[in-house]
Amino acid sequence: MRSASVLLSALLVLQGFGAACVHAAEDSSQTTPRRFERDLQGVFGGQRVDYKAIVAESFIRNDEGEPAASLITTSYVRSDSAARESRPVVFAFNGGPGAAAIWLHVGLVGPRVVEFEKDIEPATTPPFPLVDNPHSILDVADIVLIDPPGTGFSRVLPGGDPRQFFGVRQDAETLVRFIEDWIRENGRWQSPRFLLGASYGTVRAAVASQLLAGGPLNTGNMEGLTLNGVMLLGLAVYRPPGDISLANLVPTLAATAWYHGKVDRDAATLEQHVAAASEFAADPYLRALFAGARLGERERNDIAQRLAALTGLSADFVLENDLRISSQAFAGELLRARGLVVGRYDGRFTLPAAAGGGDPVADDPAMAQFVPGFIAAFNGYMRDELGIDIADEYEVIAFRDVNFRWDYGSGPGVMPTRNFAEDLATAMRRNPSLRVFAGSGYYDLVTTMGAAEYAVSHSGMDLNRVVMHNYTSGHSYLDPATRGALAKELRAFIRGSLR
Repeated sequence: MRSASVLLSALLVLQGFGAACVHAAEDSSQTTPRRFERDLQGVFGGQRVDYKAIVAESFIRNDEGEPAASLITTSYVRSDSAARESRPVVFAFNGGPGAAAIWLHVGLVGPRVVEFEKDIEPATTPPFPLVDNPHSILDVADIVLIDPPGTGFSRVLPGGDPRQFFGVRQDAETLVRFIEDWIRENGRWQSPRFLLGASYGTVRAAVASQLLAGGPLNTGNMEGLTLNGVMLLGLAVYRPPGDISLANLVPTLAATAWYHGKVDRDAATLEQHVAAASEFAADPYLRALFAGARLGERERNDIAQRLAALTGLSADFVLENDLRISSQAFAGELLRARGLVVGRYDGRFTLPAAAGGGDPVADDPAMAQFVPGFIAAFNGYMRDELGIDIADEYEVIAFRDVNFRWDYGSGPGVMPTRNFAEDLATAMRRNPSLRVFAGSGYYDLVTTMGAAEYAVSHSGMDLNRVVMHNYTSGHSYLDPATRGALAKELRAFIRGSLR
């Protein structure tokens, strides 16, 4: 979920890594890890499951062996399984960078989920009920939800340096250390292993999948922790520069226009309309953008008319923007005649165009409307149902302290230019049994389905071991029908990745 401007990020980076980046734990001198357990049961995938909910603290140490970060994670471990040591385990996390795992936790894979009275444009004031999640994959795998340092209840300690954690490589190394410790402490060496990353979490999953193998150029040790599968939702692994990104965006613009009735919905289904947009973007549109000023007026007008017909915009607007339509321009223009803007995190959501505050996240129509329910329901769940006695605030996403200072490999705040899916391709080469699942939302204007396809197909992955699906959702999987369809395919992927 990274939409803040690069300029703002750069300005904040200039302030350096100050004390604000370091959060003391409830008792920073404490060296005994905190742990909370509950015995629970539920019905998941049609099966009755007894399980333990374990919220546990672990320490990531610096080179001197001192605690540098407190990592607090939530594990759901089936307790009525006779084959516990060989049961699959899924390590799951969201993105940001700087985001906690709340969205996956009570939005998709956890045993309890937020229930909205309406899937689109839900109530934004309490109460926000939490209900059992029959689609949780707990019937086929144990689930470990990870909040990286600086998110959730996890904190960089006074003895730690934020730069040890707030970067692509550093973050992935932290995940590798945690996974190795969790497997050793729980005796799960024979358990099939999976990573599930959403949004920036797809970068974390891709890089960690390579590091888990170990080696002198990776971690300096021989971890040898191979994975059975990596599951990616809302791929943020690569955003190619210039015209290719614009072409990758067109199918999502077309899907959003179809949803809002800005194109003839009787002429084509959603899937057919998106397929036509993909075909147009891949050839005539990309060719026209490449031509630039060499494109003749007649062909320019033809491209504008065709793009307008697919995206619900006017040909004049397309021409005024030199055929190049950004997600931000589209969000403001599509329903302008109705006085509305559409959400970039989910193009089905709208808010009035008037009185917009200009914040790229808080004023996004989707984030503004579904975030309050997640925060309220999750905090109640952790404290009331799981009995978590931690006085600290649960940090949902830390923009200033983490996101704006993230090191993508060229220094804090400098945006990446490489395709991180190549790390996953390397992991697949090392491990011929590793399979990949990639899911995208039709209405996600932030991590688009076109970008996902492009990143995968230009990474060197063995495409015979990659499964790709699109869902009638945005950046998060909110409605029960979509959640059920996705969970069904995740469940099938896990089962199909076992030897």
